[in-house]
Amino acid sequence: MSDTLSIDSNQIHNLWQKLAEELLNIFDAHGVCAVVANETAVFAQTTTVVGVSDPQNKYFDVWVCDKDGRIQQTRWNKEHASFASFLAAGKPTMQEKFNQPPAELIRSELWQLPRERIMAVPLPAPGRYAPVTPPGILCFLDPDENLPIIEPQNLSALATHVTTALDRAYLRQTVDRQDIEFAVVSEISYALTSTLSLQNIYRQLMEPVRRTLNVGSVSVGLIEQSSGDIIFVDILMGDLFKDLPTIRLKKGQGIAGWVSENRQSVIINDVYSDKRFYSRVDRQSGFQTENMICIPLQIEDRVIGILQAINKQNGDFNENDLRLLQAIGGPLAAAIENASLHTAVLAEKRRIETIFANMSEGIMTVDADGLITHANDSLLTLLFRDLPSLLGQKANDMIRLTSGSLNDFMERTVIATDEYPQLATDMSQHGGGTVPILLSGAPIRDENGAVTEMIFVFSDLSQIREVERLRDDFFHGIIHELRTPLATILMYARLLREGKAQQKEKADRFLGVIERESDRLQKMVRQMLEVVKMEASEFQRSNDLVNLNDLFDEILPPLADRATEKGLTFRQRIAPAMSPVLGNQETYHLIFKNLIDNAVKFTLSGTVRVEAYAQDSQIVVEVRDDGIGIPKQAMPNLFGRFFRAQTAVERGIAGTGLGLYMVKVAVENYNGTIDVKSTAGKGTTFTVKLPITEV
Repeated sequence: MSDTLSIDSNQIHNLWQKLAEELLNIFDAHGVCAVVANETAVFAQTTTVVGVSDPQNKYFDVWVCDKDGRIQQTRWNKEHASFASFLAAGKPTMQEKFNQPPAELIRSELWQLPRERIMAVPLPAPGRYAPVTPPGILCFLDPDENLPIIEPQNLSALATHVTTALDRAYLRQTVDRQDIEFAVVSEISYALTSTLSLQNIYRQLMEPVRRTLNVGSVSVGLIEQSSGDIIFVDILMGDLFKDLPTIRLKKGQGIAGWVSENRQSVIINDVYSDKRFYSRVDRQSGFQTENMICIPLQIEDRVIGILQAINKQNGDFNENDLRLLQAIGGPLAAAIENASLHTAVLAEKRRIETIFANMSEGIMTVDADGLITHANDSLLTLLFRDLPSLLGQKANDMIRLTSGSLNDFMERTVIATDEYPQLATDMSQHGGGTVPILLSGAPIRDENGAVTEMIFVFSDLSQIREVERLRDDFFHGIIHELRTPLATILMYARLLREGKAQQKEKADRFLGVIERESDRLQKMVRQMLEVVKMEASEFQRSNDLVNLNDLFDEILPPLADRATEKGLTFRQRIAPAMSPVLGNQETYHLIFKNLIDNAVKFTLSGTVRVEAYAQDSQIVVEVRDDGIGIPKQAMPNLFGRFFRAQTAVERGIAGTGLGLYMVKVAVENYNGTIDVKSTAGKGTTFTVKLPITEV
């Protein structure tokens, strides 16, 4: 009897013991298969094949070991492995090679190895309850029929022994994978909660999910609140989509729409067989979707979007992939919601800050302890202070009112309900001045109604006071201007009626005075009517071509005579043949007569100069005098309606304060500009620039 035939049961037990010792510290399924193939082949002195299926049951990892212990690892396609008949038997079986169909022998990877027969036992061991090990097989090629190890009871025992080792390896693999997945989920969750930037969230999401699930693509679609459409995040879509419009699915459209509508996760391993799949995106992009997992992104009971893992790289998606994606989906939904809320809060904060900073009224916020928490530039300008000098200070110490107490006003503000308090007073400025203000206050309450902060608005009343002063000056001026000619007219009319002018020469002189004063009154009324027209937008632009040379020939001689009569020197330098300007003859007459008339009126001694010339496609007219000048503080209001400089009022120079106002409106109406330079006591220069019209 040969050495092979002398193997007895003790030797088989030695094999079990040796396998147990070698497999004790092996927790890798492939390592288990390699050891089993090697030990059984050497022990039985025949070629041994061990094969186990992949999780998706598409192929078998196979180890082939000859009797000398030389081992080869390979991978066989499921259709070509020819394990099916052995697996279907559910027990150890012997099959003859030439009992197989010829087609099977031709395509089979397994049947190409033996000469005559195969003895095989399926894995996991038949009869084991809920094994972890995937389907597989342990084969002996051309074994000696008298070999005890191939007896069914021994093969079953061997299969049980191998299955135990494989179960332990696969369980360990599952635990290790779950540890890795848990670590990945924890890492992703931490990354998602450590940023409030949506861009960073998407960047931190993609690679870990793709790597862990081994998928080709990850996508996120967010629900647009206004329409209910799902809009996919561009940054996650990849190069195929970069030149395409943003992907948008209508409410309920496609698998993503179904998932968001029904709030159910789905695993679809053949998307083109699913009627819900929206294939138009693939057609437009050239991307080929094969399978996917899609889950809803929920915040409590509200779905904000969907998360998809697309195209599993090594088979089909399974429940474990779904659980992993769902574990990521919760933190992702929370991170997106937080980032969206953060973005909205920042936008609202910027909007409020912009309003706060750009309001013309001064604004100050004060906390419940009366400390200043913020102030805008307008208030700092009113107070002549900078922000650091106010922040954290007691409001009552920084804001001094000439009448009333800020503390009292704050107490009124705290108890205010529907109508918020206001106070018209003067506020002290840093450096000693005061400014008239209207102070308004409003409380800011928390959800319990307690006042946490107060906001105060300081409206500068300086301009209103100035307008009131100008109005009073105007009416006083008008009364004065009207009273003198009216009194003169009335006096000479009475003299005529009483027969005090019997001689014709005297009567003509009286009538001349009445006519001159009447013209003066008419001019004042006409001026005021012009102002009314301007303010009522009745001032119409004209498209006439106006020759300024002709205009100056008309208005300069009488004005020169007036200046000479007053003892002034009148100089003029008007360039010949100037190009025409667009406008209205009467309007330009008003502009230049007012400016030159003012120069004569406000010059007590010295020279009045008028120059006109062309420069850079413009007609430039300068009216220069050696008059009383304009005070620096009056310059900002010089062209204001009814404004008269205090120097003119003090010197008793007549006027309504409307002339320069009308001049500026008229010049700008024809796209011109007017500038003024003046030094008090030394003179003034007005410069008018008008665009030349090409004829």
